[in-house]
Amino acid sequence: MRVLVIFSHPVETSYQAALHAEVVQQLRGAGHEVDDCDLYAEGFNPVMSREERLGYHEVPHNRLPVQRYVDRLLWAEAVVFCFPTWCFGLPAMLKGFFDRVLMPGVAFDISDPQNVKPALTHLKRIAAVVTYGRPRWTALFMGDPPRKCITRYLRILTGGKARIDYHACYHMNVATPSRLQSFKAHVGRAMRRFA
Repeated sequence: MRVLVIFSHPVETSYQAALHAEVVQQLRGAGHEVDDCDLYAEGFNPVMSREERLGYHEVPHNRLPVQRYVDRLLWAEAVVFCFPTWCFGLPAMLKGFFDRVLMPGVAFDISDPQNVKPALTHLKRIAAVVTYGRPRWTALFMGDPPRKCITRYLRILTGGKARIDYHACYHMNVATPSRLQSFKAHVGRAMRRFA
């Protein structure tokens, strides 16, 4: 399977970076063709410019500023997101990717505004490997926006066709080394079975 891995964390020595490395290693070991997209290392600009916003609905010209990322997304049969939760949301870098790349003509068809259609129907699988600083109950209290973004919003964009898994490690602020190792092993097993 062609898998686009989207990694969003600025520190290469972070636990999230170790999880990302595990994801890529296990997917490749399982025989998948992996496009490893490290948004920070690639210098992705998360800021939508005034010109981009003005041309947001002008399909297909709207994709020109991010064509490279659009091509990679359209190439993929599956996407795995690796990111931390900050302030109970997506990191700004990843949010910018959603804002700039998941646009009309790419993620959805808005040619009939009364009947918007999903356009990521080619995606068979979506997964996320996510860390949280706070406990699960706090995320639930806040509505857990990252979980909803991955498991609900992306499901809509695939027309409900993609199978979606969400692997979350909560309460990182007090996690023990053994707990971190256990979660990393869980992620590795999930990626080896990814299909």
